Amino acid sequence: MSTKDITADQFNDIVTDNEIVLIDFWASWCGPCKQFAPTFEASAEKHPDVVHAKVDTEAEQELAAAADIRSIPTLMAFKKGHLVFNQAGALPPPALEELVQKVKELDVDAAIAAQQNPE
Repeated sequence: MSTKDITADQFNDIVTDNEIVLIDFWASWCGPCKQFAPTFEASAEKHPDVVHAKVDTEAEQELAAAADIRSIPTLMAFKKGHLVFNQAGALPPPALEELVQKVKELDVDAAIAAQQNPE
């Protein structure tokens, strides 16, 4: 499965209708974004069960502002509609693979319950 370019109109549906979503916020003029793109694409091919979405921050400035994007590339991971990872900077392939595995293993329901009911 390849990466999918998404717009503000699609954002909420993509995040809520899929188990795991990784979103790469990028821009065409950004050197690190261009360097990260093949890594992100390779991850999409390796993990067809994970939605790999891309948001062009130039075309989707309101979405980038709403997501509080201050630096690009920024990678966000959502599981069951919940933001579980948010970091600026391009990840090398092993770090992206590790992130995907951790998000897959994460029991987001238990994590949310623990936040709501601290001991």
